[in-house]
Amino acid sequence: MTEKQYGGATGRSLDSAGRKPAAGRGASQQERTERNAPLNKLSSDNNKSDKSDYANFIKAGKIASEVVKYAGTIIKPGVPLLEIAENIETKIISLGAKPAFPVNLSINEIAAHDTPAYNDARIASGLLKVDIGAHIEGYVADVAFSVDLEGNNTNKKLIEASELALQKAIEKINLGVSTNELGIAIESAIKSSKFTPIINLSGHSIEPWHLHSGITIPNHDNSQKKPLDSGIYAIEPFATSGLGSVKDGKPSGIYRVEKEGNVRDALAREVLAFICEEYETLPFCSRWIHKKFGTRGLLALKRIEDAGILHHYPQLIEVSGKPVSQAEHTVLIEKSRKVITTQ
Repeated sequence: MTEKQYGGATGRSLDSAGRKPAAGRGASQQERTERNAPLNKLSSDNNKSDKSDYANFIKAGKIASEVVKYAGTIIKPGVPLLEIAENIETKIISLGAKPAFPVNLSINEIAAHDTPAYNDARIASGLLKVDIGAHIEGYVADVAFSVDLEGNNTNKKLIEASELALQKAIEKINLGVSTNELGIAIESAIKSSKFTPIINLSGHSIEPWHLHSGITIPNHDNSQKKPLDSGIYAIEPFATSGLGSVKDGKPSGIYRVEKEGNVRDALAREVLAFICEEYETLPFCSRWIHKKFGTRGLLALKRIEDAGILHHYPQLIEVSGKPVSQAEHTVLIEKSRKVITTQ
């Protein structure tokens, strides 16, 4: 799941310590300390080459790759997006992981951040981006692919362009390689296919419970020569026949806890406690809240959002309204190996 680059802080993590948010009003200091301890430990350890940690990343990646194969069997023109999303998320759970974020199903000019609402009537069509995340105890795998559902030759070429860019970036990535070298590889591949990369969308580093942990993998030459250390990185090129930039669209129904806070309403406190316990710092969606709490849960979610506790992701729309393709894999790099965890 990508993130738009705004040129400033993006709020990828809850705070500098990587703390898990409080469950709401009434949590004691001891309860907060106990609840934060596991994430504080993960935050302090997540730059180490801990083989057991990487094993969980790799396991999540294998599950995600199986889910991608499954998704390919159920995505067809005219199938309801809600049915596709629910089936993919159920498959993740059946294989022993949890969704790391709501399945993104973004059509045509919507580049990213679109997931069906609980009552969504839209059907699969056009150039569909399918962005899937799986996690095991916060260890995330992030993978995406695109499908042409209208037999359009331009769509097929766009898909080939983003897949080629992903391949070239994976070939290039290694310890010490600078981030802009990856951007150059991605940009060159997409432009060689006569398309344009989306320059304000990017890949990202991943750390336990943090989907976007601070390092950007650009989709063009951004001149930022930051060498890569051992770690987990999601590479996700976006190609378009348009101008190569996205703007914010309407709210997506996808949220992330952004900061600690309290709400007065009793149900809102209950919903907030559930969110913090179940999703921690990872994205979730209104559809999941409706499934747990019904329509009243959506009202509670609005109160939590109004309290400034949540970040609500907007849909990301190509500025000229042209279709966008996406391809993504998660890669582990160390001194002795490079593993595409989601392949």
